[in-house]
Amino acid sequence: MIACVPLLPDGTVDPRWGRADRLAVAEVKDGRLLAWEEFQVDWSVRHDEGSSARHHARVARFLLEHHVGAVVAHHVGEGMVRQLATMKVALHLDAEGDARAAVLAALASDGRDD
Repeated sequence: MIACVPLLPDGTVDPRWGRADRLAVAEVKDGRLLAWEEFQVDWSVRHDEGSSARHHARVARFLLEHHVGAVVAHHVGEGMVRQLATMKVALHLDAEGDARAAVLAALASDGRDD
């Protein structure tokens, strides 16, 4: 399973999904982290450039390009909840603390770590 998590510079979960500046894309299999790649996305600036739909399209494009099957986040807005459901991307909310541990815990909680 490939998951995406918003990331603060100290390696913890950024509580701002749609305004995160960094994201990590993790590959998890059998409860183990196989890969971890970080991306500078600058969504805190880009969020307000254009319409909400334009930003949601930017998010969707990133998720599709990286084959993301799950988003692990503290909170996302209702529009993003609908978008992720439409995309069939699993959403795990209330994540906090160490981002790597949060991804592993979220995927283990629903058995989707393969």
